[in-house]
Amino acid sequence: MTSADLTILYRGPLASCDYDCPYCPFAKRRDTPAQLRADRAALERFTAWVSAQRFGISVLFTPWGEGLVRSWYRRAMVDLSHLGHVSRVAIQTNLSGRTRWLDDADLDTLALWTTYHPGQVTHDRFLAGCRELSAKGVRYSVGVVGLPEHLTPARLLRAALPPEVYLWINAAEGGSYTDTEAADWTALDPLFANSRHPHTSGGLRCRTGESVISVDGEGEVRRCHFVPDRLGNLYDGTALAALRPRGCPKGSCDCHIGYVHLEPLGLYDTFSGGVLERIPAGWPPKDTALG
Repeated sequence: MTSADLTILYRGPLASCDYDCPYCPFAKRRDTPAQLRADRAALERFTAWVSAQRFGISVLFTPWGEGLVRSWYRRAMVDLSHLGHVSRVAIQTNLSGRTRWLDDADLDTLALWTTYHPGQVTHDRFLAGCRELSAKGVRYSVGVVGLPEHLTPARLLRAALPPEVYLWINAAEGGSYTDTEAADWTALDPLFANSRHPHTSGGLRCRTGESVISVDGEGEVRRCHFVPDRLGNLYDGTALAALRPRGCPKGSCDCHIGYVHLEPLGLYDTFSGGVLERIPAGWPPKDTALG
């Protein structure tokens, strides 16, 4: 890999979270001190590898748990943000931690994919975190899972957020929406249609396995989080040598961090400049009323 940019979805062994959302498949473990040390060592190894490369790289951290309550994730975000060959470093987070560490980051490179979880945090506390990000000039999106009980909290949040902050809605896993229900969510997120139904993906050209890869704590590489087949290892060079254009082997894809890379959907144009942090190009739309 020498010229084209590589996007890496990194997910180490961390699996503990300060929230316990009932709809979330993540964070169902309390990490032991030994597990936390292993996660830290794995992340530091990955960060060192990225630092040593000489081609363009973008990184999205997608931990099973909450990373930003751990100092090593904050440090990795800051360190990677200052590397000239890293065009974007982002992380999925519940925004429960302090934001002071962001003062040390290059905010032209760093971005946050934040999620609001009603029932785990109050509206006022989450909104205060968003306001801190805005005051610092941090690039971030905000999301909510589209459960019926989240509709009112999501409406209140949309009304309170500045219009330049994109609020995305994830369809609830395994759920379905009537046209009326979908219209309610679309009023908050004009792109909700992308999430409403799983996307047929079998055989379709996908950037994963070509310019996008998933990496675990051991450096084992797969095309994405949802395809278990191993491509090789990041640290011995076998994975990068295996990258090539290929179609999706699964029948459907229902997660944004997967289907955003399906080429026929054209979502790289929709999210141009903000694919990893989930911010549409040209947001906010000039002709769309929000909320």
